[in-house]
Amino acid sequence: MATSEKQAMVVGIDDSEHSKYALEWTLDHFFAPFASNPPFKLFVVHAKPTASSAVGLAGPGAADVLPYVDADLRKIAARVVEKAKELCLGKSVNDAVVEVVEGDARNVLCEAVEKHHASMLVVGSHGYGAIKRAVLGSVSDYCAHHAHCSVMIVKRPKIKH
Repeated sequence: MATSEKQAMVVGIDDSEHSKYALEWTLDHFFAPFASNPPFKLFVVHAKPTASSAVGLAGPGAADVLPYVDADLRKIAARVVEKAKELCLGKSVNDAVVEVVEGDARNVLCEAVEKHHASMLVVGSHGYGAIKRAVLGSVSDYCAHHAHCSVMIVKRPKIKH
């Protein structure tokens, strides 16, 4: 199958264990078993929040902290990308495209689906409780309703204590 005929798969990642697990799970199930000819072209996308959205404050002094917050977010993004590349290479997926796009993860992932004409979007599940989810809004819920493709939400197995 030539690359041009392959369907695109977008995996959304952040700096959480949940998204690392989702990427590993995806690589293990959709890429590793197919050796050098996986059925999908892989795009790994990290949404880097804007400094102002991360700070979420306005008023005197807010502008002063933004450059520091942005530098921090860039460092996190670089780490996330590095880790994703390592995971992909570790599973012999050498042609994955890893991107950082600034913005809210919900919009960034839905736009990535459009841009790459993806037939599948994979996201991890943070496993927030109902209140936290109601306040924060779940990226996976949003994508499940708004992405123009199938959405797979990868959940980490519950650890039995």
